[in-house]
Amino acid sequence: MIRPKLLLRLFHINWVLIQHGLDEIAFNTPLFKPIRYLAALSPHYWRKTNTDSRAVRIRRTLEDLGPIYVKFGQALSTRRDLLPLDIADELVKLQDRVPPFPNNVSVSIIEKALEMSVAEAFAEFDPQPLASASIAQVHAAVLHTGEQVVVKVLRPNIEERIRSDIGLLYELARFAERFWSDARRLSAVDVVAEFEKTTLAELDLVREAANASKLRRNFENSDILYIPEIHWALTRQKVMVMERVHGIPVGNIDQLREGGADFKLLAERGVEIFFTQVFRDNFFHADMHPGNIFVDLPGKYIAIDFGIVGSLSLSDQRYLAENFLAFFNRDYRKVAQMHVESGWVHRSTRIEEFESAIRSVCEPIFEKPLKDISFGQLLLRLFQTARQFDMHVQPQLVLLQKTLLNIEGLGRQLYPELDLWQTAKPFLEKWFHERMGPKAKISKLIEQFPQFAEHFPEIPGLLFNALDNAANAQHRAEAHNKELELLRLQMENNHKLTLWAMLLSALVVGGAIFFQ
Repeated sequence: MIRPKLLLRLFHINWVLIQHGLDEIAFNTPLFKPIRYLAALSPHYWRKTNTDSRAVRIRRTLEDLGPIYVKFGQALSTRRDLLPLDIADELVKLQDRVPPFPNNVSVSIIEKALEMSVAEAFAEFDPQPLASASIAQVHAAVLHTGEQVVVKVLRPNIEERIRSDIGLLYELARFAERFWSDARRLSAVDVVAEFEKTTLAELDLVREAANASKLRRNFENSDILYIPEIHWALTRQKVMVMERVHGIPVGNIDQLREGGADFKLLAERGVEIFFTQVFRDNFFHADMHPGNIFVDLPGKYIAIDFGIVGSLSLSDQRYLAENFLAFFNRDYRKVAQMHVESGWVHRSTRIEEFESAIRSVCEPIFEKPLKDISFGQLLLRLFQTARQFDMHVQPQLVLLQKTLLNIEGLGRQLYPELDLWQTAKPFLEKWFHERMGPKAKISKLIEQFPQFAEHFPEIPGLLFNALDNAANAQHRAEAHNKELELLRLQMENNHKLTLWAMLLSALVVGGAIFFQ
């Protein structure tokens, strides 16, 4: 049974679609489809004065629906191969040009969080936001020490709005899993739970600041990626102060070209950054859409906005590395075997059939540049293969999949001739050799030696106790066996006595009958 609050939210979503002239979408949803003929009674049906393009109407609809839908639009904006170009161009505006909230509200939030006035905290503060996104907006400021910074401020009442929308997603996921087998296979509720965890984490700017600090340490003195410094003294849950960086937005191709950017180098470094974060550091920036990435010419990246990060278990990390290498080496049988061994597909699956299905999906895309690969078609084929073999989506890998799609989208924009496979394969082979090769095993033994040495004096005593326990266990077993033998003999004797008693009783009864 759909709760009244959820029903009202569904009506609101459909009403916003109608308000922005997207009637054809609204009246094809299950909620309004039975009454779509009533659209003619709506004043908006006869008074359509909205002359904006389809793309603008879609972008404004997502803005009006709230941060969850803005994030959806941001993700879509990087997939120009899946969208008409007019819509892709318009959705790019969602990355940093969401309508801001009032300046006085922003100042009030900052002063309440820092427990001091803006004038006390900063030598200069610009009340006009530099950029505004779905969760927060940022202002330019100067510290009393003269350093240029940006001040990030959470939107007011944002948590309540997000929790409401996530509640709606849960209801829809449960409904889908109940009536749609693919939703159960895709683990729709688990995926929403993973999305909830990462989205709510963005509402704590102290956590985001900690993420930024860790990434900064991981890429300290790096030639490929720069992470701004956090000013902890002025950072709170709803306010974060960070070093201001200057670069060209990665999506501004014309400006990059005018500045002499090395597009091939940028594309290759984007892939290198992704695999370094996932496999070397096991800590990756999971929101790498163009609004969060800048370029320091000719080929160095600058990243901001660290609210969403991801990491993997060691088993998932190794499993993914082996899968990637098997794919790059076109060893589809190993890929099929690993999927079965990991439990991602049922153990009754025939390896040969699964191997053949994977080969038919992947073989056409190898040795092709990004511009010649239809990833939309590839994803569709993979989905069909997954459904055929009842393969379950792993919710813990959703962030990784999203990040990989973002990286591929950036690569397509910057340098479509990039060979993704040849760029990634040497890195993975090196990582695997360093982590799984003989040197890695020796290094692990050396690393564990102090712990082993600490317990070395106890080893003779432990060995004596183990041998003593083993000897005592043998004595106890022998005694137990003797007891069992005595019990067996006693039971045999009792059995014989019972037989004689029964025979004697039969003779007595027979004699009594005979002499009667």
